[in-house]
Amino acid sequence: MTASTPPTWRKSSYSGSDNGACVEVADGIPHVVPVRDSKTKNAAELSFSTASWHRFVTAVTTGTLPTA
Repeated sequence: MTASTPPTWRKSSYSGSDNGACVEVADGIPHVVPVRDSKTKNAAELSFSTASWHRFVTAVTTGTLPTA
């Protein structure tokens, strides 16, 4: 991502339109998936490797995410 190319952020279609507690992810950045809180768009985002993000999403969608 360069300073002249802002990321394209998206959120799940399940999030609704009330701007509630949602996370947004940015697309199109090689090897990294930035994640941010939709309520605080100017705050710092977290960045995950593409592989880590895919493992997390797979665990959530298959119900295999370990609990504490």
